[in-house]
Amino acid sequence: MMHGFLFPPGCGHRGHRGGWDTFGGGPGRGSLGGEGGGGGYFGGHHGGGRGGLGRFFAHGDLRVVVLGLIAEKPRHGYEIIKAIEDEVGGAYSPSPGVVYPTLTLLEELGYIATAPAEGGKKLHTITPEGQVFLEANRENLAALRARMAAAAARGGAAQAPQIVRAVENLRMALRLRLSAGPLEEAQVAAIAAALDAAARAVEGVR
Repeated sequence: MMHGFLFPPGCGHRGHRGGWDTFGGGPGRGSLGGEGGGGGYFGGHHGGGRGGLGRFFAHGDLRVVVLGLIAEKPRHGYEIIKAIEDEVGGAYSPSPGVVYPTLTLLEELGYIATAPAEGGKKLHTITPEGQVFLEANRENLAALRARMAAAAARGGAAQAPQIVRAVENLRMALRLRLSAGPLEEAQVAAIAAALDAAARAVEGVR
């Protein structure tokens, strides 16, 4: 069944450099600032994982943002990922492969303490040393969060992960069906009609 290859809601397919790889296109240049987007859903990558992060956050910036979020309240790793995603309006979602090593680094630096929590999760809280570091980087944190808010204002909804996931599902469905063998005329017509109907439905959303 083809469905085993599709991506469920809340999930996206990431390209080989960490960006969203939807309907072709080259490596992403980041969608949240710095070097601009990669051409939209149908031609290029959107920031995600290292693809967007490396250009939106300079070296060391992510640890400041993460520590600032933990200073607001103790958080699990997943809560930190969602908080960053929310602050940029869904335009970017950091990968666990970026966030969790950052948490490990912050713990090694003595800036956060980690304790087991319900469900096998780890709860991260800021330490006095972390508070000192955060205070020294208060202006940098404010500038970073202003950039994140600006990214959301520039149209985070236009790059919503749910839409990226749905477009990727369509691309995957087409690829699998077309690679299964030659299509009969009736099948070609049916597929074209389904795509046209989807296009009309999207255009009709108000």
